[in-house]
Amino acid sequence: MPKFRRGKNLKDWKSQRPSADEGKLRIVGGRFRGRQISYSGDLITRPMKDNIREAVFNLVGGYIKGKAAFDLFAGTGAMGLEAISRGASRAILVERHFPTVKIIQENARSLDENLAVEVSAGDSFFWCRQFLKQPDTWPTEPWVVMCCPPYDFYVDRWEELSVMISGLVDAAPAESVFLVESDNRFDPVLLPNNQQWEVRHYTPARVAVLKKDFPKLSELES
Repeated sequence: MPKFRRGKNLKDWKSQRPSADEGKLRIVGGRFRGRQISYSGDLITRPMKDNIREAVFNLVGGYIKGKAAFDLFAGTGAMGLEAISRGASRAILVERHFPTVKIIQENARSLDENLAVEVSAGDSFFWCRQFLKQPDTWPTEPWVVMCCPPYDFYVDRWEELSVMISGLVDAAPAESVFLVESDNRFDPVLLPNNQQWEVRHYTPARVAVLKKDFPKLSELES
């Protein structure tokens, strides 16, 4: 069974960092901490709230440096850009909403013209199927895979999501990290390697984190 732990009560918790302006999101840590990025305001993007994103990256932020980040169902792109801010070697963001893709590209350029950020305009399911067929194109460094689809997909398209997540977990190098965001309609016991996931609740979000094949403490000491 996954390990369930209660996250911060974000209803009462106030971040010490300044809030973003209306129509903006804020990078909450790393090189670009405090910088604001734009988003369209279209509900289709369902941006993760700054305080939830901050809590999530408090969980995984220490594992990002030097890894290749994948932001699937990228929406605003805030997760992928946050990973770059925190030291990811590169980031691939996949988003099917074309107007949003342009905004993500503009946001990346506004942070730094030379960021190693690739924004792919298309369906994340299709992108992953093609990616998994081409192992010669896979990053050789460990991965950070962030999967934040529309919550309804866990109800309406779980079979596709399950195949996608399982394929990526199998393909990823050792010391890769996976982050899957859902709501409470989804039972994380259905995730592959379900005993290895740590689950936190940040109402309305439920976040599951998998650290794949990290060395045990005894191995590090030997």
